[in-house]
Amino acid sequence: MSVEGTWNLSISTPLGTMRVVVELREREGVLTGVAHGAGEEVPLSDISLDGDRLTWKQAITKPMRLNLAFDVTVHGDTFRGTSKAGRLPASKVTGERRIVPERRA
Repeated sequence: MSVEGTWNLSISTPLGTMRVVVELREREGVLTGVAHGAGEEVPLSDISLDGDRLTWKQAITKPMRLNLAFDVTVHGDTFRGTSKAGRLPASKVTGERRIVPERRA
């Protein structure tokens, strides 16, 4: 299963729904990624894909400084799961892969 691509995420937090774009790439069997949202771009760390379970961590500074841990289950071009920040309650996360139109020659 490949999780490469650009994903539109929706995170339901106590402060409201946050929209984030995550880009995942694979090079030589290693997943790398970056998240764009709330006016900042942050690298993803500890990215792991085990079967259909995808996990990663990221640090954000907006709207407040938090270290987030994501744990989602991938189903084709969608996923759902949670994002957890320390002792705060887990937030529901959903994601959908952006489908790039095929180029015609």
